[in-house]
Amino acid sequence: MAFRLSRRLLFVVCAVVAPSLVLAARAAAPVSASATSPSPATVVQLRVDGDVEPILAEYLVNGIEQAGREHATLILITINTPGGLDTSMRSIIQAILSSPVPVVTFVNPTGSRAASAGFFILLSADVAAMSPGTDTGAASPIMEMFGQPAKIDETLHNKILNEATAYLRSYVSKRNRNAELAATAVTDAKAFSAQEALDGKLIDFIATSPADLLAKLDGRTITRFDGSTVQLTLSNVTTIPVGMTVREKFLSRIVEPDVFFILLIAGALGIYTEFTHPGLFAPGVIGAIALVLAIISMQMLPVNLAGLLLIVLALGLFVLEAKYPIHGVLGVGGVISMVLGALFLIRTPWTGMGVSLGTALGVALPFAVIVIVLMRLVLRSRSWKQAAGKEELLAEEGEVTEPVASAPAEGVATGMVRIHGELWRAAGPVGQTIPKGARVRVRKVDGLTLEVEPVNPQPA
Repeated sequence: MAFRLSRRLLFVVCAVVAPSLVLAARAAAPVSASATSPSPATVVQLRVDGDVEPILAEYLVNGIEQAGREHATLILITINTPGGLDTSMRSIIQAILSSPVPVVTFVNPTGSRAASAGFFILLSADVAAMSPGTDTGAASPIMEMFGQPAKIDETLHNKILNEATAYLRSYVSKRNRNAELAATAVTDAKAFSAQEALDGKLIDFIATSPADLLAKLDGRTITRFDGSTVQLTLSNVTTIPVGMTVREKFLSRIVEPDVFFILLIAGALGIYTEFTHPGLFAPGVIGAIALVLAIISMQMLPVNLAGLLLIVLALGLFVLEAKYPIHGVLGVGGVISMVLGALFLIRTPWTGMGVSLGTALGVALPFAVIVIVLMRLVLRSRSWKQAAGKEELLAEEGEVTEPVASAPAEGVATGMVRIHGELWRAAGPVGQTIPKGARVRVRKVDGLTLEVEPVNPQPA
């Protein structure tokens, strides 16, 4: 009985004391650093460097969507661009406005610019910043002709200007920035230095580097486009630079208007050369590859059908110039048509981004010369005498080695002539015998028999 009571008493003591010992041990145990330190903030860094075009827009949109899927803390977009296409700019801005992750745009490094379409992108972000020695603005819509601003109808100009201004105000006011001052960059083509943009409440910060900008953003509460607020905690930051893939880098080159025009003309020239000089193979292969790449670019760029038709017309005029030389009138018309087609090839009323005049002239003139020369060679070759086979004997002259008479009734010729060092059986004109040593000319080749006639026939 005593043993049973002692065992029960031991159980009671353990039940009371054990939890206290466990709690004391937990309190005395050292706390790991991972339990106390905050999780690192993730900043996805994207870059706008160069013209705003479809592949750059695809790269930025994909980067913003990926940052949202991975629940990044912040998206930092550094900008250095002279502008670009309206459609690409709007795709980027739409992705920024709808991004679940706060977006910061930063004109960096020193000496960079966010002009034209870049100005629209800069002001669309939750936070806009610039480095010292950078500029932004100059966002007036323009249309170019021969490298110079083109004069267009005043109503059309006002329509484009008013729409651009309204689009800018639609999100700049939601970002609590100076919409009236921002509009002057469109209406008056005004540009702003970093300090002027900060004083005019177009941007939020001036920072010397991305690290300096993130330090200034740490602890700041920002208001998103939908009205919600987010406090940024950036004391422990992990920056993840996201660059273009190899595919995007390659496509970003071939969608440049100048490169697209060169590929288009190189493809047409290669195919044309292969058709006019079959068997060369290399021009056809190179031309086919260039033409396929041009078609890929055409699907991404806002191509104007009128520009393509003018280029096709130019090719036709070059061919006609080779066939019907009219003192170069058709050739000159072809060059003018191709240059105009190049300048009209890309539709964009924003920055004049399209094929440059220098590229248009530099491609059109050599192309015209090559096409005209090739076509003239083709036309001239049709009158050339065949240099192989029986046909090469036609109109050739030789010497009679055995008297040549007209072919007898049974069709067997008895005369012989020497032509090109070879002896051939020959038959002469009906009722006429050509003596040995006379010169004769081949009129017809019939199997292994030549029908000949005297070169200087003697009078009867």
